Amino acid sequence: MQPLASPYNPIHIPLGLVLWSLWFVAVYGGLSVGCALAPPAPEQGQWTWLNALLALFSLLTFMVLLWLARRFQLAARRADEQPAGRFVARLAASVHLVGALGTLFVALPILSLPPCL
Repeated sequence: MQPLASPYNPIHIPLGLVLWSLWFVAVYGGLSVGCALAPPAPEQGQWTWLNALLALFSLLTFMVLLWLARRFQLAARRADEQPAGRFVARLAASVHLVGALGTLFVALPILSLPPCL
């Protein structure tokens, strides 16, 4: 059994999509709470404090997922004598990359649509 901090631990395989789903719930929950408590004026368009906050959170999540994908990719290259470790690290890197791309794809409407419609 690999230690939890090891990049070859199988627990890291679903972690990218778990982080993405937590981001998804936080963004849409934050949007709902922001629109219920202090909705921005509709004439501001998409350039509101709420969209800026959600876009910043999305950018941070995207960067963290990309960093983790790169970390697992480098770990897969170092695992020369561990085929199982190399598989786990490659799969974890792929899942984190999918989470990062999903974050980017879902966050794009935040930059183009006004909130609270």
